[in-house]
Amino acid sequence: MTFEELPLVGAYRIGLSPHRDERGFFARTVCEDTLATRGLVGRFQQSSVSFNLRRGTVRGMHYAVAPHAETKLVRCTMGAIHDVIVDLRRGSPTYLQAVGVELSAQNRATLYIPAGFAHGFQTLRDETEVLYMIDRAYVAEAARGLRWDDPALNVVWPVPVTVIAERDLAFPAWTGADPVV
Repeated sequence: MTFEELPLVGAYRIGLSPHRDERGFFARTVCEDTLATRGLVGRFQQSSVSFNLRRGTVRGMHYAVAPHAETKLVRCTMGAIHDVIVDLRRGSPTYLQAVGVELSAQNRATLYIPAGFAHGFQTLRDETEVLYMIDRAYVAEAARGLRWDDPALNVVWPVPVTVIAERDLAFPAWTGADPVV
């Protein structure tokens, strides 16, 4: 596994270190011990998948409040996405900064998202599937979101938005009122 620090403190793009032979390759995508040596969460309680029919679909920006804030590993297993994270941790040197990373079935990269971040993505291809690994069980009462187009965040979505859920459209702009971690 390779680790690329992103501009937001605690967030990483994780790449594969494949062992190749005539069959193809084999690579570890998650290793609790490797993550732990970097001080990262390595144990994940839940795994979920998101399948998206149309290019331009936006899901997010989602987060959970304390004490249920979630650390996530996100990987695109089919198609491609522009994945966006926003640091919502008060006191963080990268508070309210956003970064976008392309994840695709071709690049096989994984995004490590620490607790206290909002997360969303936009599909870059039709029929795109995204795999999430989450360190704790989902608690509906802790689930929150903020506007995908909140001007304070300066998120640039790379293609026109074609589909977005009513729930995501109803999220407010960030006020800083929620304790995220």
